[in-house]
Amino acid sequence: MIEPCAEVTCLAPAAAVDLLSSYLVELSGVGVCTENREVDTFTTEGLDDGREAAVKSYFPADDTLALHLEQITLYLTELSAANPGWTFAPPVVTLIRQEEWAHTWKEHFKPFRVGKQLVVKPTWEEYEGREGDLILEIDPGMAFGTGSHETTKLCLEALEGICRRSGEFATVAYPSPLACLDVGTGSGILGIGAVKLGIPTVVGLDIDPEAVKVAAENAELNGVADRMSVSTTPLEQLRGTFQVVVANILAEDLARMASTLVERLAPGGFLILSGILVVKEPLVLAGFAPFPLLLLPPSRDGEWSSLVYQRAA
Repeated sequence: MIEPCAEVTCLAPAAAVDLLSSYLVELSGVGVCTENREVDTFTTEGLDDGREAAVKSYFPADDTLALHLEQITLYLTELSAANPGWTFAPPVVTLIRQEEWAHTWKEHFKPFRVGKQLVVKPTWEEYEGREGDLILEIDPGMAFGTGSHETTKLCLEALEGICRRSGEFATVAYPSPLACLDVGTGSGILGIGAVKLGIPTVVGLDIDPEAVKVAAENAELNGVADRMSVSTTPLEQLRGTFQVVVANILAEDLARMASTLVERLAPGGFLILSGILVVKEPLVLAGFAPFPLLLLPPSRDGEWSSLVYQRAA
């Protein structure tokens, strides 16, 4: 039997879409849809600020749904109070099959380029690459991670810079990356990208068994399963260090997990942090301030930020 999931629809003033979308992604851990258009990147170009947009997010249809609805309703109330003229109707819940949700957005996921060499291509799309392209074949399934979100792009760009010693990494001394840790691997896109860029060993972790299954399938699809392992092993139980540690998760979790993430980072290695709203940069910076890390210039895309640290050699 295919379990249903809950599609939660919020009608919002167009000017509120970015804030609401960001909140719903943090709460749900997956992308959102706006006016029936999949906008994993939260692009709202073309929306008229004078009209409403339907912002849809997705949650398990289980005992946690009521709590999520309470949280969303409270957030809408706070948004309305802080922004005179913004009004919101109560969120509307529709039960849909997970299989249906997993396929409705596919028509909006097209091949796209990240950085100079990486090309993210959904498995069901054709793409004629050019010489030097590193193609990442991705089927996200029920996992979060098409690669089109700003936070994922920022991570891939940092990985390319490290592996190619380009951009801000061109003048920094560091050992060649031999191993990469991908915390919150989702669809596995960052780990696969790391292997394609030349890192011999990647370990991907995720708390969601479905994400681990999807990441393993994508690793196999890309021919990197022999170099990339994925599991639900808690980060605290992991042993060893890595020349690159990438964590694309929520800002609050990054700050909370700071000491554990730094423990896994080899001397001279790089820690790539993403999933950070620009307004929450100070929270993450404060969390990592006590450690012997050098902060490189932050990278930003829209309202999202990525922080890269290098550990002292």
